[in-house]
Amino acid sequence: MELSDYIQFVLMPQVINGLALGIAVTLVALGLTIIFGLLDVINMSHGEFYAIGAFGAISLGALGLNFWVMLALVPLLMAPMGVLAERVLIKRVFNSKDRHVATLLVTLGLSLILEDVLRLVYGPNTHRLDAPISGASEFFGVLVPNYRLLLILVGVGVICAVSFVTYRTRLGAMVRAAAYDRSMTSSLGIPVDWVYAGTFAVGVSLAGLAGVLLAPLYSVFPTMGRDFILLAFSVVIVGGMGSIVGAVIAGLALTQVQALASLVISPVWTDPIVFSAMVIFLMFRPQGLFGRLGHA
Repeated sequence: MELSDYIQFVLMPQVINGLALGIAVTLVALGLTIIFGLLDVINMSHGEFYAIGAFGAISLGALGLNFWVMLALVPLLMAPMGVLAERVLIKRVFNSKDRHVATLLVTLGLSLILEDVLRLVYGPNTHRLDAPISGASEFFGVLVPNYRLLLILVGVGVICAVSFVTYRTRLGAMVRAAAYDRSMTSSLGIPVDWVYAGTFAVGVSLAGLAGVLLAPLYSVFPTMGRDFILLAFSVVIVGGMGSIVGAVIAGLALTQVQALASLVISPVWTDPIVFSAMVIFLMFRPQGLFGRLGHA
């Protein structure tokens, strides 16, 4: 095979696949990093919220709802779940002496409960959601599946919207102020507790949105959040705990490494490569690529 053919028919399609996965991973990692950047909470149940988003799409699809309705409705329905989890669970241990350990254990317990609930409701078998569009479009001789192109466009739009709200609006300024200094922000009359709850809800909604977007591409099953959340945590650590810009850059970079590495080695070894990159960053640059949300 000539080099030009290899680039056109092998390399570039793999780059596109990595980009589509990277956008979805970034959406999940954004939720993780926003929650950590504001609440200083490592949400171990985030993968299960991603799975709930995918199963929510399966359920709504069974009712005959249009994919575009699901795409808007699932994140909205999951927002109250995020508020409830933060108010009922996180808030109770938030001010404890060993807050980091306590919140980690609470969210880990929540993840196990949610996983079992999904297994009870939907069973252990895999499910699949039909893509809303089929076919492919050609760009410079490279065929790009239309749904992957749609995923990329929607994901980029959501990422840009989250970044704009965080760094260019009054609401975003309140969130960043609460992340930087809770006491000062509260003294200015800002309801910090509800800012925390709302931010947790946004993080959960982003995970659910990623679940809907990936449901037509991958199998949907109760434990699907486990493997995906490991990749999302790697993205957050490499990008910098609490950094939105870092999550975007690391998400796109790590998934490209994973996609391109699978061309020369067995796909079984692509995950260890990503995790090795995370370990290297922890060893030599533990703060990641960028700073935290409250210091951005």
